[in-house]
Amino acid sequence: MNLTDYVKQVSIEDFGKPFKHQAQWNTRLRSTGGRFFPKDGHLDFNPKVYQELGLEVFRKIVRHELCHYHLYFEGKGYQHKDLAFKQLLKEVDGLRFVPPLSSANQKPSLVYTCQTCHQIYQRKRKIDTKRYRCGLCRGKLLLLNRPKD
Repeated sequence: MNLTDYVKQVSIEDFGKPFKHQAQWNTRLRSTGGRFFPKDGHLDFNPKVYQELGLEVFRKIVRHELCHYHLYFEGKGYQHKDLAFKQLLKEVDGLRFVPPLSSANQKPSLVYTCQTCHQIYQRKRKIDTKRYRCGLCRGKLLLLNRPKD
């Protein structure tokens, strides 16, 4: 699929306005479906969203980015917080957030417990158990599970 041609097609069909810039895949995107760059007007899209969630969800993400694009070039509020953006997104049935991807590189959850009061702590980052203690009773912390690196 030629991404720029697809975005131009969606822009004409759903907005009735032309898309005059470039659209490209960006494999470095992790937590977002796409990005709009006001400086040069191009759009980046996450290829994993298209591969995992399909064309229907991807089209809604394209609509979302085109809302930013068209509002910016019309001189209206194009940010997520702006009323004009929220209204246009609702009109064209765009997605506000990307559904979670199964292939997202999520860090494994680390589980620590206090040896004294048995308080449980879940963390994404390692805790230095020689330096830090339980916040309730000042007891020693013990790592319960070893993550697979």
